[in-house]
Amino acid sequence: MLQPRSIHSSLNFRDKLFSIDYVLVITIFILGLVSILAMYSTDGGEFKYHTKSHIIRFFVFFFMFLTISFIQIRFWHSQSYLIYFIFFILLLGVKYFGLTSSGSKRWLDLYFMNLQPSELMKIGLILFLAKYYHRTSIENINSIRYLFLPIVVLIAPVLLVATQPDLGTSILIAAGGITVAWLAGVKVKFFTISGLSFLALLPIAISFLKPYQKSRILTFLNPERDPLGAGYQIIQSKIAIGSGGLFGKGFLQGSQSYLDYLPEKHTDFIFTLFSEEFGFFGSVFILILYALIVWRLVKIGNITRSNFGKLYCYSFATAFFIYVVVNMMMVLGLLPIVGSPLPIMSYGGSSMMAIMLGLGIAMSCKVHKDTPVN
Repeated sequence: MLQPRSIHSSLNFRDKLFSIDYVLVITIFILGLVSILAMYSTDGGEFKYHTKSHIIRFFVFFFMFLTISFIQIRFWHSQSYLIYFIFFILLLGVKYFGLTSSGSKRWLDLYFMNLQPSELMKIGLILFLAKYYHRTSIENINSIRYLFLPIVVLIAPVLLVATQPDLGTSILIAAGGITVAWLAGVKVKFFTISGLSFLALLPIAISFLKPYQKSRILTFLNPERDPLGAGYQIIQSKIAIGSGGLFGKGFLQGSQSYLDYLPEKHTDFIFTLFSEEFGFFGSVFILILYALIVWRLVKIGNITRSNFGKLYCYSFATAFFIYVVVNMMMVLGLLPIVGSPLPIMSYGGSSMMAIMLGLGIAMSCKVHKDTPVN
């Protein structure tokens, strides 16, 4: 009996081209164009460094996203452990050879760019655990023996990133890993035990926080305690978002851009600037774009044949959703400022590279949805 060609042989280029999720591609492209407009506004309506750099990065990594989409899903499965190991070595490299900026050591100088390996580890950990649980039978998932390795590969990078220090990114890395374990079928009792242990150790953990990290937590609880210092950023952010109203002040008309009330508006607070200029309806438009991306990722997970592909797509979709929610809650004052970029919108080459890598692997699951992974 003849088997479908897509299962036992590689798809030709035409087949791959027609298998792409064009709704996802178009949505990402539109979001990228919007991000360029927002970055242009942060530069005061001129093509300065941030805008030029963001345009180049977006189109380079968008092309990378499309290229990765054509790579066999079996490649990502077979190389998952190696990819995690490479990203972990890069994290170790940061510890010993990293660049220090504003009191944090997070970057490696690669001459052509400053790479932040912690952003790549968000994807590396999801890949590792998706492969691990793909190979683990449902009967063994909750065995202590089979829980040891996932705990080690999750905690190791989280601790490394936390000591950079970058508490926000370490939490987001952990969130991605925990999501894979949850979706794979690890019992609730293990998460409950872990959560209670974390709460018990929290006072000790707080004692190791840097002064500025403690200040961020206190500022989150009461921004008005230091309105011209630690609370300044979040107070100005909420003022900007609120002043946008329903339709916004208009493109290039935001006071945050031209009067420089808000620091770091091109990175973590890009949503604040956009909301001020385009108002409530503009913000809803951005939320719709992000919702479309998450929906398409979940849909790819539904139709891909391999358990590895399903675990990866569902986990990355959840992690992507968390990245968006954390950033927006942060700029609205609903969470402490943890240094979480808004996917694709925020300025930053490492963040853009990691997100496009993650999206490309998910698209590979779509293009090769009928390919079994052993």
